[in-house]
Amino acid sequence: MSHAEAHLDKLPPEPEKATLEGRNKVLGFWLFLGGETVLFGTLFATFLALRGSVLDGPTGTELFDLKLVAAATFILLTSSLTSVFAVQAMHHKNVKNLMIWLGVTVLLGFGFLVLEIYEFYHYVHEGHGFTTSAFSSSFYALVGFHGAHVALGVLWIGLLIIQLKVKGLNTTTAPKVYVASLYWHFIDVVWVFIFTIVYLMGKVG
Repeated sequence: MSHAEAHLDKLPPEPEKATLEGRNKVLGFWLFLGGETVLFGTLFATFLALRGSVLDGPTGTELFDLKLVAAATFILLTSSLTSVFAVQAMHHKNVKNLMIWLGVTVLLGFGFLVLEIYEFYHYVHEGHGFTTSAFSSSFYALVGFHGAHVALGVLWIGLLIIQLKVKGLNTTTAPKVYVASLYWHFIDVVWVFIFTIVYLMGKVG
């Protein structure tokens, strides 16, 4: 048995909660997500209040392509599943599979961002810029802010993969993987609300 394998055998079943520092990181991150929920709630409320204020710009019914948005939704929800597989691999102390599933999550997140950038590019050329109307401003503020969170998550998980490669899985890196997974699930749940409130409601008018 190699030194690395012996080290992994000594890890508890849930290494992210094995130390007080790790448990505090998880608790602190839940509090952070509470603040993020309030922030997104404010953006949703603003969008709902302004979604009918289109001035001379296009409406959501005219703009939104549900096939494209559904594809982006499928990709992001699949990435949530792959992050679950990553945490399961961590609990089984399988560092190779952990890094693979985190890598797949990053790739899917990047694919989502590509579709969103294409979507925004298309909307701008259809006359739906950030300052076109109150509706467009609230739309880009909400959906763009979520996209920025996805980009941050992609960068964060990418850096975690590098850290796991250098330092391995231990009681220091395990909480980082766990809170990154929590963050990723959070932005996936937010997207479900965006898909429903912004796109589905916007398409039906």
